[in-house]
Amino acid sequence: MNTFVNRSDELGQLNAVLADRNGGRVVVSVHVVAGTAGAGKTSLVLHWAHQVKDQFPDGQLFVNLRGYDPGEPVTAAQALQRFLRALGVAPAEVPQDVDDAAAMYRSLIADRRVLILLDNAATVSQVRPLLPGGGDSLVVVTSRSRLAGLSVRDGAHRITLGTLPEPEAVALLRAVTKGYRPEDDGDKLAELAHLCARLPLALRIAAERAASRPHMRLDDLISDLRDESALWDALSTGIDDEAEAIRSVFTWSYRALPTHSARLFRLLGLHPGAAFSLPVAAALGEVTLSRTRQLLDDLVGAHLLEQTAPDRFQFHDLLRAYATDLAQAEESSDQRQAARRRVLSWYVHAADAAQT
Repeated sequence: MNTFVNRSDELGQLNAVLADRNGGRVVVSVHVVAGTAGAGKTSLVLHWAHQVKDQFPDGQLFVNLRGYDPGEPVTAAQALQRFLRALGVAPAEVPQDVDDAAAMYRSLIADRRVLILLDNAATVSQVRPLLPGGGDSLVVVTSRSRLAGLSVRDGAHRITLGTLPEPEAVALLRAVTKGYRPEDDGDKLAELAHLCARLPLALRIAAERAASRPHMRLDDLISDLRDESALWDALSTGIDDEAEAIRSVFTWSYRALPTHSARLFRLLGLHPGAAFSLPVAAALGEVTLSRTRQLLDDLVGAHLLEQTAPDRFQFHDLLRAYATDLAQAEESSDQRQAARRRVLSWYVHAADAAQT
């Protein structure tokens, strides 16, 4: 069953790429679709690729680079070997040297119009050897990172995929549960969507849970999700948990963080609210403002936080619950208490300063 919910704005941006190219511009085009774990980047790109396949008469090349999987990521050299075999090169003739393989690859597609999909990239080094050197092919990369190096050096255009608007989130819930349970109340579906932070992956998991229990009241699932201690159990399909549980998806992003950024992320889970300022984050992490700004930039770049204004940040609800769980698991009781005292002290001093 196709339950893709139309992201009309993002699809329009991708379609505009083709309009530009059909208008006569012949350049190597690279587009990065970036967004938080579970935002539906792969689903969007594959849906769009199916719609436009006729405009790429020489075919499509796809590889999952597994940049955030628990195991080893796919290297550029490994991806090149797969692409060259797909382009008709006999395995024995595929160069082992990555530069030689990249040169052969670029030569083969120079006069072709191919759509190249590089899914789940974590670093620029995974992507750059897979870019054509010229011709009329198009590269679309999905990543949880902004991959800024591709914009600076390779002229990549970035589309940031946020959470779904509420109407589309509710439509996704209805699409997955249709035919399995009676028509659920729209207001309750909207509440369920909010509790899932309107993330497509979380919405699909919650909807599959509801669909598999047609006699379960939506109120009961909502109640489970309100209780953060039961959140991760509620958002699990019960099968293939490593691939489907959203906790695992967030964990893959978290493990890719530098050590100090990871520690700040989990300490931010101790903050009493989802939104906070740069000085509050500095107090929690017990580091300077300039260093905190660097660490927060890491977290925003990994789409584990959202920046809402200058020096203002916020969590998605599910990511905040995840950070809180990490703080409980990886910080000692004394460390958690010390962090809470630091942030409480900051608020007390800020309140005193406001009154003087």
